Amino acid sequence: MRTQPQWDDPELTRLAHRLRDAHRAVAPLPPEDRQRLIRHLLAITDLAKRDAGLAARRLETFLADFQETPDVG
Repeated sequence: MRTQPQWDDPELTRLAHRLRDAHRAVAPLPPEDRQRLIRHLLAITDLAKRDAGLAARRLETFLADFQETPDVG
């Protein structure tokens, strides 16, 4: 039987805050960049519903790539 995560799970809370911050970082970008990156973030958010650990790793990779891209991050 599958157990549901606790609402006060610190790992999930941290992931939620990092996703929120990533969306905020993407928001001021030009529309074409923003739309592409938001789709990626939404895919990570959807993944978090099934596998929070994998979603956290994908978000970490997304943020690293986002910060390294000179014309976007």
